[in-house]
Amino acid sequence: MADSVVQSSRSRDLDKLLLRPGNLIGANFEPGSQLRDDLQQYVKVLVIGAGGLGCELLKDLALSGFRNLEVIDMDRIEVTNLNRQFLFRLDDVGKPKAEVAAKRVMERVSGVNIVWHFCRIEDKEIEFYNDFHIIALGLDSIEARSYINSVACSFLEYDSDDNPLEETIKPMVDGGTEGFKGHARVILPGVTPCFECTIWLFPPQVKFPLCTLAETPRTAAHCIEYAHLIKWDEVHSGKAFDPDDSEHMKWVYSEAVTRAELFGIPGVTYSLTQGVVKNIIPAIASTNAIISAACTLETLKIVSGCSKTLSNYLTYNGAEGLHTKVTEFVKDKDCLVCGPGVLIELDSSISLQKFIELLEDHPKLLLLKASVTHRGKNLYMQAPPVLEEMTRSNLSVPLFDLMGKVLKDVVHVTGVASKNDKKTSCLRKLRVAFKGVDGVTDMDTAGGA
Repeated sequence: MADSVVQSSRSRDLDKLLLRPGNLIGANFEPGSQLRDDLQQYVKVLVIGAGGLGCELLKDLALSGFRNLEVIDMDRIEVTNLNRQFLFRLDDVGKPKAEVAAKRVMERVSGVNIVWHFCRIEDKEIEFYNDFHIIALGLDSIEARSYINSVACSFLEYDSDDNPLEETIKPMVDGGTEGFKGHARVILPGVTPCFECTIWLFPPQVKFPLCTLAETPRTAAHCIEYAHLIKWDEVHSGKAFDPDDSEHMKWVYSEAVTRAELFGIPGVTYSLTQGVVKNIIPAIASTNAIISAACTLETLKIVSGCSKTLSNYLTYNGAEGLHTKVTEFVKDKDCLVCGPGVLIELDSSISLQKFIELLEDHPKLLLLKASVTHRGKNLYMQAPPVLEEMTRSNLSVPLFDLMGKVLKDVVHVTGVASKNDKKTSCLRKLRVAFKGVDGVTDMDTAGGA
């Protein structure tokens, strides 16, 4: 009896949205208790990130009727997380964030099931992400956002007129915070701008000239970056620095303090060292809560149709008073990620090995160490070693044969791309068409479309 009263109280406000019609509803909205039950029983939501924003998202989604949640995060809990990541306690330090966050929400919200994954997002197979109805992002990294964006867009298919097929759209809701500022955005690949369409919204990361670091440091950050970028290599020749290794971070902190004392520069602390080295964005709990609420509401609107969704980028600024604004950005029709795909015309005799080599020099791709999949089948995988060995024999086989001798189809390639002198993992969708085969006419050249 008590559980039913609690459940009724919890769904009271939700019922006002799902059980009755309104003036701002989506085109396919059908109010009723069945919609609420389906939301709780069948809809699967993936939360990426279990930090300050991710903790809020898990809590809000669970309290908003979503019962089938999963969360993925590669980090362990640190003492510095405790002031704003409210699901964690001092005894949790050192444990995986995803595990602790999932268990704590399940303890507090009855009926919800949260599966946690302690790993990098790149460690999961691409198809893992296709199991979810919607993906909610609570990330603090441009590279991670870009990767997940490319994964979601890889599921998108277009018809013969280059219109996106609705059933292949993988919706994403992205949130981000920095101090008293934040954003929430809705990404419907093929319909709204994807992350790559508006990459210019994110300012480039600050880089210090090496001569300043080595000769004329003026700030605490200069001393930290000196220890990180210069001193580490001098002392640990050939040993890679791991920002997630506490011993490595402590060494950099100690060297930065010594450097700062030498030049009379105050302000070097361990937390600042972590922030500079790992590019940690300052976070405030109240901002996380506001942005999470906006993201959760958009998630509910997308899966239920109970209201029209955000169009399509909300900004929040609480630094001086309160200011919110919604901007409707326009999709880039030539986007390499959410568009129909780069068109590449090939001879039907070209081998998979030669195709991979062509990707390295393609002006729109410049993709190194590419792995190739076609309709869920691994044609060649660079890693792990067991998959590389299993697919190595395909390298000498014509790509046309590996693709089932279809005249034109989509393949997905993952690899390493260089951008602004920085190498990042990426996934690209390619429309491969074979020339010299009956039935293929008027194709664009290998330069891509």
